[in-house]
This record gives sequence, C-alpha cells and structure tokens, in this order.
Amino acid sequence: MNRSRRFHAKAPDMVAGMTQSHPRISKAVIPAAGLGTRFLPATKATPKEMLPVVDKPAIQYVVEEAVAAGLDDVLMVTGRNKRPLEDHFDRNYELESALQKKGDASRLAKVQESSDLATMHYVRQGDPKGLGHAVLCAAPHVGDEPFAVLLGDDLIDPRDPLLQRMVEVQEQRGGSVIALMEVAPEQIHLYGCAAVETTEDSDVVQVSGLVEKPDPADAPSNYAIIGRYVLDPSIFDILRRTEPGRGGEIQLTDALQQLAEDEKIGGPVHGVVFKGRRYDTGDRGDYLRAIVRLACEREDLGPDFRTWLRSYVAEEM
Repeated sequence: MNRSRRFHAKAPDMVAGMTQSHPRISKAVIPAAGLGTRFLPATKATPKEMLPVVDKPAIQYVVEEAVAAGLDDVLMVTGRNKRPLEDHFDRNYELESALQKKGDASRLAKVQESSDLATMHYVRQGDPKGLGHAVLCAAPHVGDEPFAVLLGDDLIDPRDPLLQRMVEVQEQRGGSVIALMEVAPEQIHLYGCAAVETTEDSDVVQVSGLVEKPDPADAPSNYAIIGRYVLDPSIFDILRRTEPGRGGEIQLTDALQQLAEDEKIGGPVHGVVFKGRRYDTGDRGDYLRAIVRLACEREDLGPDFRTWLRSYVAEEM
C-alpha cells in the first residue's frame, strides 16, 4: 500500500492509552530544503539527500532511524527540486513489475522497502529562512504533541540508538531534549554550543543556555549540538516570535535558548551526550569516510572491499 502523501493540516489525534500530558511521540520532522552547495555540481539537479551512501540514499538512513525509534509518521520539509525525495519513498510500479517478471525477489524487496518504511508527508518551506523556520513549517502537522527533528547531514549508526534514548529521556523528564557531542575546542565554532549542568544520569545533562556557532573564546563548553532534537510543541510559539539571528536566519538554537531560560514556557531542556558512531555527510571528506566505513562493515561487501582497501593503502604508503 502506498502510504506516501502530501501534507494537509489536520487536528492531532490522541494516542490510545496515553494521557493528554504525555502523549506517545510518533512524529518525526526532517528538514530537507537545503541546496547542497558544498556538493556541486552533483547536486545541481539531484537533491543532496539523495546522494548514495554505499547503495542507499542518505535520507533513507535517517527515515530508518526514526522508524527504529518508534516514529512512524514522518514529515519532510522540502523545497524546489526535491521531488526525487517523494518519488523515492513512493511506489514504482513499473520497476517493481519488471523485477517481479525477472524473478529478482532480492532487488524487488529493496525497492519496496523504502515505500513501506513509514507514513510519509511533505510540505514545502518556500523561503529559505533557516532551520527554525523549517521546523515552524511543521506546526500544522505536528499539532500539540512532542516530536522529533532529524537533520539529514548527520547519520547515526543504527547500533548506537541515540534517538531512542532521547525519546526515553523526554518521556521521563518532559520538556525538550537535544543531542550533544564533545568536540575539540577549536571546532566548537562550527556548531551550536550548550552550557550544561550534570544530572544523576551519566549521559544526560540539563541545558542552561545555548549559543549558535560561538567563537572558541566565548563558548560555554565544548558540547556541540548535533542534528537530533526531541521538542516540546511550545517551541512553535517561540519560533513565531523569534527574530532572524546569525546569518539572517531564524535559528532553532535561539528558540531553545528561551526554553532553557524559562522552564515555565515548555519544560526543561536536557541533552543526551552521544559517544557513538556518527557520520557527517554534509562535508565531502566525511561523506567519503562514511561510505568507506559503512562499506567495510557490510557482510556482503566488507570482506572483498577491506582486502582491496588494505592493498590500495599499502601501495600509497
């Protein structure tokens, strides 16, 4: 059954068995309106989210992560020239029929896998006003429920279930939860940065402040915000009032700062400190490294690829 459809606003449904104050988190938002200029000319006519990581587009890994965490309702916030994203998660009856006639059950299953992952919805961002604006575009669909935001440039290894842990923390503590990772001080200017206080859980901190891409000398810590969020719906009202910040864009970090300053608005902000495997596909070098690492670990590709890689590296030494 084709479960992919364009977004139409509707009132949020309550999940059976859950209280109104603590509904089960089931919705994920994936901003995917960026131009992918760092990968030109490859992204001139192909969305950066569709660039392959081994043999799947990067965006499929992100949707699979959401589904693995129990979020089966996925809204993609797209822009112009992003129609291939919708096509990828839709049925391709001609291709499926051809594979079926050939008796190629293995490839048929791979083709059908993406269209059966989740219930997909799409909304266009329109003007590129930043991540905060992209999240705000999801408000009519999300309604008054906590929800997750996954950025497509960050691929999290499925063996390190970061999003599942974040959902768990949000359900226990309420409010919003962001993903944090310790980075070298000289790299903190590339990220949003969090001021934190410890909690009784070794991998959870309470966030007391955030700043977008600070100078290293002004950074409150070396905890960088990476592309996973579980947000209280109160974030929408804050984003509506948030003025453009760094880069002339509406920054999600600025809205989260207001939540961190005043828990009465939408509960506390906590961070889950991630120490697992993360692949940054927004950088060309890291994108290539992600492909090599994932290919090496594949049972079907790894043995031959590792043998070739060792030989190639030895020749280059």
